[in-house]
Amino acid sequence: MIHFTNVSKQYGEQILYQGASFQVRPGDKIGLVGPNGAGKSTVFRIIMNEEGLDGGNVTFSDKLVIGYFSQEVAEMKGRSALEEVKAGVGRVSELARKIEECERKLQGLDGELNDDQMMQIVEKYGEYQMEFEARDGYTLDSRSKEILTGLGIGPEDYDRPVEAFSGGWKMRIELAKILALKPDVLLMDEPTNHLDLETIIWLEEWLQKFKGALVMTSHDREFMNRVVTRIIEVANKTITNYSGNYDFYLKEREIRKEQLLSSAKKQQDMLAKEEEFIARFAARASHAAQVQSRVKKLDKIERIEIPAEDRVMSFEFPDPPRSGTEVVKFNDLSKVYHKENGAEKSVFKNLRGQVQRLEKIAVVGVNGAGKSTLLKIMAGALDPTQGTCTVGASVKTGYFSQSALDVLDPKKTIFDEICDRIPHATLGYVRNLLGAFLFSGDDVYKKIGILSGGEKSRVVLATILASPVNFLILDEPTNHLDIKSREMLLESIQKFEGTVVIVSHDRHFLKGIATRVFEVDHGELLTYEGNFDYYMSKSGRGH
Repeated sequence: MIHFTNVSKQYGEQILYQGASFQVRPGDKIGLVGPNGAGKSTVFRIIMNEEGLDGGNVTFSDKLVIGYFSQEVAEMKGRSALEEVKAGVGRVSELARKIEECERKLQGLDGELNDDQMMQIVEKYGEYQMEFEARDGYTLDSRSKEILTGLGIGPEDYDRPVEAFSGGWKMRIELAKILALKPDVLLMDEPTNHLDLETIIWLEEWLQKFKGALVMTSHDREFMNRVVTRIIEVANKTITNYSGNYDFYLKEREIRKEQLLSSAKKQQDMLAKEEEFIARFAARASHAAQVQSRVKKLDKIERIEIPAEDRVMSFEFPDPPRSGTEVVKFNDLSKVYHKENGAEKSVFKNLRGQVQRLEKIAVVGVNGAGKSTLLKIMAGALDPTQGTCTVGASVKTGYFSQSALDVLDPKKTIFDEICDRIPHATLGYVRNLLGAFLFSGDDVYKKIGILSGGEKSRVVLATILASPVNFLILDEPTNHLDIKSREMLLESIQKFEGTVVIVSHDRHFLKGIATRVFEVDHGELLTYEGNFDYYMSKSGRGH
């Protein structure tokens, strides 16, 4: 279907890949992995002809229908959500318009036709209908509605104008357009961003049933494991194929790395012996031929290169001061937001619950259920409309919010931002702290304003780590972090000797942390006295 052959690509002096090859075959479910900046998104842009090549070629049939979901949402206006999805289905949408045009002419709505004109239109009408049926055009309406509902935009919102949706919801409409297209190949760059757990599970099941080929990137390990059957790694200036899901890839990569290290050691031992012989007998005329032969042999040997290890975050939270047994208790907690038009929106009411010392609680629920609102009230960043939220004795809170990246000063350097947060720390401590979050050398003098989302997240996490806290409130801390950085954060939170309340849609992350689960559902709080697997099983979401 798609042949990516001996492709080379570089930006300036940065080489992304040289002589890289892979194929996308019918029905393939491929996970595209590799460190940030290695060139995963560039692979998509090359296939879509948005980027050129420095060498090699990419070939596929002109008739191949490719659907590409990126993180950029095209401008949407002038249509309802449902109309926008249907209008994005390319050829099917065009055929529907032509069929409607033919019907108007055949009904005489555009003026009288002579017999020859009538026959021509009847022929065209038949051709359009055949192609429309072959492309599943007659199911477009029901298909579009099913997909929109699955992505959390229900019947009550089908006719809402697209301009009325926020950025995150527009992203879902964009995703619905790509899925409704029913392409031969689906290219998806981080499709789970901005989706809640319910929607991720729906998308996962949809992709498992999808009959076309899929190539996707995702920082969600669980999602990747459940969907893909092949991994293509973009790293170390090349592209490497692995069969199996993400967990298989991790094991297989370790095996290949050990084999490479073993081969490299053998080669080094052999080279050392040959070089020792050459140095020993280079000056002896009696051994000149042998020395020359060995020099030529060494020149022809291709040296085995050991790739540099990908850097990942490596840190541990300092031992926190001990808090009281009861960390947070809330009674009859209610929150109502007042809209600009004077209307009220009740988020939740009469919530009751408590968080005990050393508990690690996952807060779950659909988008808009009030998870972030509950965390803000716990952190003291928002007042409840009714009820009380009491923080216990000796509790020191560290709060990572979804808007945490906005509190950073874009004009400051990373170094200054951290120094200002912990003015009494030594320069050595600040340097070590930033090094743990992958900021070293001159990187620490980068301005906040030019950082990527992942880099800003690491800065905020560093500011939380900078002062010892015993209660972590984390609202989507894994957003913008790649899989390896998520693993390191997971490890650190597992070792953290304090209390944690966390919102995340990353199931692998929650499975590794949660000892209890709070579900905010239709304005009420449901408590599950067990880990995340227990919650998935009891709530009927495990599969």
